Amino acid sequence: MNEISEADVIVVGGGLHGTSSAFHLAMRGARVVVLEADYVARHSSGVNAGGVRTLGRPLPEIPLALMSRDMWHGMKELLGEDGGFVPSGQLKIAETEAELDACRERVALLESHGFTHEKVIDRQTVLELEPALAKHVTGGIWVERDGYALPYRTTTAFRLAAQRLGARFLEGTPVRRIEPRGARWTAQTPRGTFSAEKMLIASGAWSGELAMQAGESVPVHPEGLMLMVTHRVAPFCRATLGATGRPLSFKQFDNGTVVIGGKLIGIAELANRHGEVDFMRLVKSAQTVTDLFPHLRHLGVNRAWAGVEAFTEDELPVISASRTASNLYYSFGYCGSGFQLGPGCGKLVSELMLDGAPSLSLDAFAIDRFDTRAGSSQSDAATLVAH
Repeated sequence: MNEISEADVIVVGGGLHGTSSAFHLAMRGARVVVLEADYVARHSSGVNAGGVRTLGRPLPEIPLALMSRDMWHGMKELLGEDGGFVPSGQLKIAETEAELDACRERVALLESHGFTHEKVIDRQTVLELEPALAKHVTGGIWVERDGYALPYRTTTAFRLAAQRLGARFLEGTPVRRIEPRGARWTAQTPRGTFSAEKMLIASGAWSGELAMQAGESVPVHPEGLMLMVTHRVAPFCRATLGATGRPLSFKQFDNGTVVIGGKLIGIAELANRHGEVDFMRLVKSAQTVTDLFPHLRHLGVNRAWAGVEAFTEDELPVISASRTASNLYYSFGYCGSGFQLGPGCGKLVSELMLDGAPSLSLDAFAIDRFDTRAGSSQSDAATLVAH
């Protein structure tokens, strides 16, 4: 097979971060080829809960999340398609006084850093927003401009917009090996060898293997993230919901179905590129839902599924230029929370690759951070995650 050498950038991975980066690179005039092992949005980008969530982010992600949220609100103008984005607002529920105190501490910490998007609300306000909730709730955190979108539709929208700008997508094209050849990067696949000046590794749970080929070891591991969707039920919930004391991602669509997730860990088979549902863990999530909405206890589950996602040691993504090689870049390890960040990260990655520096600092996500902090712990600010 002949080597294809007319690309400026090879993007390895056709998930949301790969397709968003391809779009933003193509918008800047770069000739882009996207190599996807399965099909676009096959794994975490197509099967996640679709939360457009700034609420509860680790502190280093917040500037990026707020920037990306502005793009979500302008998605129709950007792509000609809004990805099914609904600005429903996001509510994280507290069920005890201790959990409400934790919410207050969280918001106070954010405000000390200048972030005011999260608001503590009391029990009465929570029940005014969502009257169907169980009356034991004590309050929570509310973010009005958050919401949700449709993952497969959003990723496809970025793909089609990138293709209109000349980007080429090759599905069923797994990258087996990457290596520099002269001033260019090559990607070896069963369909031949592809070559470009620059390369972006955005292949989710499989990115660690490719980074290792470039001499960069990242403590990343795969997990199978699960979701389930119920039968239809009369409208009862407008906001997208989470919980303070237990995992939950919950929303009701216009058609009446309810999608339930929240970092529900299933079974990931990396070699077989497959995620599998663990039904016993789904039972715990169903119990959370019926505790909060008792009237749903007899509602049937229509189907459940799992996708494969990459998790890093410190629960922050890798968004970085390589530290061992020129013209090699990474965007992976979003730990089950990368969907909301997709539009903004794609823009920042394109700036990093084409300008040498992004318009918003990505220092917290450098690939060599795991080496430099060996034997020491990160600061509380860098690892704050609201559970």
